[in-house]
Amino acid sequence: MNCPQLKDLEVRGKRVIVRVDFNVPMSKGKIMDDTRIVKTLPTIQYLIKHSARVILISHLGRPKGKESELSLKPVADRLSQLLKQPVKFVPDCIGKIAQKETEALKNGGVVLLENLRFYKEEKKNDSAFSKSLAELGDIYVNDAFGAAHRAHASTEGITKYLPSAAGLLLAKEIEYFNRILEKPERPFTAILGGSKVVDKIKVLENLMKRVDYLLIGGAMAYTFLKARGHKIGSSKFDFDGFELAKQILEKTKQVKIQFLLPIDHLIADTVTEGAKTEISEIDIPDGWIGVDIGPKTIERYKTVISKSKTVVWNGPVGVFEIKAFSEGTREIAESMSRLQGATTVIGGGETAAAVAELKLEDKMSHVSTGGGASLEYMEGQVLPGIEALIKSKHNSSAKPKKAETQKL
Repeated sequence: MNCPQLKDLEVRGKRVIVRVDFNVPMSKGKIMDDTRIVKTLPTIQYLIKHSARVILISHLGRPKGKESELSLKPVADRLSQLLKQPVKFVPDCIGKIAQKETEALKNGGVVLLENLRFYKEEKKNDSAFSKSLAELGDIYVNDAFGAAHRAHASTEGITKYLPSAAGLLLAKEIEYFNRILEKPERPFTAILGGSKVVDKIKVLENLMKRVDYLLIGGAMAYTFLKARGHKIGSSKFDFDGFELAKQILEKTKQVKIQFLLPIDHLIADTVTEGAKTEISEIDIPDGWIGVDIGPKTIERYKTVISKSKTVVWNGPVGVFEIKAFSEGTREIAESMSRLQGATTVIGGGETAAAVAELKLEDKMSHVSTGGGASLEYMEGQVLPGIEALIKSKHNSSAKPKKAETQKL
């Protein structure tokens, strides 16, 4: 995949619009987790160092209008602290105010525009809105992998009007997912959790063609076990995915992979703190709920991981939010963190949150910033936000530093 990159462009003195993913969890105007902000710092700092005029754009939440509690103002304040320089907040993302503030930017200066989704035209990929955004800058950079699977005005439409490139974070995401999907070192192991087979069916089908081991956990495992004729008690069951699970199990007989399901479980009488728990063999008794993989399964999965050269993981293997049900997820994460000379990639969303909570991010090769985007990438799809960068007709008008764009 040939995707133009930020480092290929001359940005000095240019107004560079950077689509970032500052969709951070907020409570009463306070940022609860600034991970997504921190992850974008290398791109922003690169632009500052190279004397660009930096214009940051992002969405936050799902506003139905201009809701003050979903303003990006607190993000500008936090970013100022992280960059150790002022980041001016602009209370609109298009129009006269935005135009005035972006034109007034000096080299190395940074502004953050207001929530893109205050305008319904953003999600509609409205061409007029895309053009209004583009008029604020000279170059467009997408560094929002978490939004790259959406064909919105700020991820797809804007590329029709400006020279466009991938930021450092987006380029890193592309590099790692291409590496594991196209040229993985073997053995290659994928671990999939989560609740619904329907949500992961395309991922399962694509990975089955590529991996050596496929380890299944989470609530999704109970649907597969029931499809194999096992009892699952009162465990979460994906009725809509039941027939799909049967089909997947049939396909596993036709491909040369090890498709592993839990052979024992941690079970509980309720999915709550302080619930009564027991260890169950493969069949779960009536009235009990599977909440985590059991000790035998943990050891079995750890053995597979320990001999793997490439591991990708998307979806916790238990209800990790409740400490008593988190051992499987913790053991999987710790097992991956101990691998030497292997490539370990964590899908975004809950899996990334679990790894962060365990303080093991630095022990992984790559922790993705996009849950939905990483899933679609693993399905084998070309994400709209990335495809738009590749196809942008305006890239020929950019002034590249190198003769060719780097292949990711």
